[in-house]
Amino acid sequence: MIRTALCSKNQHSKKRKNGQGTEIFLNVFFMVLCILCVLPVLLVFSISFSSEESIAEIGYALIPKSWSLVAYRYILMSYEKVVNAYLVTIFTTVVGTIISVSVIALYSYAISRNSFKYKKFFTFYIFFTMMFSGGLVAWYMICTSVLHINNTIWGLILPSVMSPWYVIVLRSFFVSSVPNAIIESGKLDGAGEFRIFVQLVLPISLPGLATIALFTTLGFWNDWWLPMILNTNPKLYNLQFLLQSMMKNIELMNQSEAYRANAGKELANIPTDSMRMALCVIALGPILIVYPFFQKYFIQGLTIGAIKG
Repeated sequence: MIRTALCSKNQHSKKRKNGQGTEIFLNVFFMVLCILCVLPVLLVFSISFSSEESIAEIGYALIPKSWSLVAYRYILMSYEKVVNAYLVTIFTTVVGTIISVSVIALYSYAISRNSFKYKKFFTFYIFFTMMFSGGLVAWYMICTSVLHINNTIWGLILPSVMSPWYVIVLRSFFVSSVPNAIIESGKLDGAGEFRIFVQLVLPISLPGLATIALFTTLGFWNDWWLPMILNTNPKLYNLQFLLQSMMKNIELMNQSEAYRANAGKELANIPTDSMRMALCVIALGPILIVYPFFQKYFIQGLTIGAIKG
């Protein structure tokens, strides 16, 4: 008995040591992974404050050899345009995300219910649009000639509201994570479908909704294609399209001999690389602030269903 107890104790201590070794390895691995993810962001910040001479001499460096604010000074020259573009982007991102998540959630919940009479038809319809498209010309004609949303703020929102892929993802989430017993209990209490959806289904579906909301937010924030296709009004330029236009202007200025002759010494040759990174810093800031609020639910949404029991 004593020998058996000693053997089991030794085996337990070995397992504990092996577990500690695995834990240390995973901690070190993820620390290195985090550093590798943070380094590019720090490099972007560093390059945005580097001078053109420093970049030409030593290339990209975490600690610039020569500091410069020329890139940010050029951006401040268009301060009103940048602020207006920020406001347009924030409005389209917030309103677009709310509308998009609402529409996707309602559609996904409907086709996730077996009691829905037209479930197969609407499931096939949304799946069919993932495989086939009407093409850019037909899409453009509908937006401009039928909906008349070109050169309006809704032209930056409505075309991106519905995503078939997100519908399929959220439908799977509802099927696997919303118990039928909760819906049946709501029906026994006399609640209608919409009330069941709002008061019973949505509160337990926050991880899935937050995951879709995060991807939708990033899509609206980073969108430059819709302003290019549907918008010619400078007052409706969003941030990404404005920054892209500024980048093109910088390249043209650097290639123009007349501009170099009339511009000051500091702005005669705007460092293109540092300007790119400065524009990235300006566009990146709000997303870095918003992401931590979604992170908790985002992780739950990714891992839901991974462990049963």
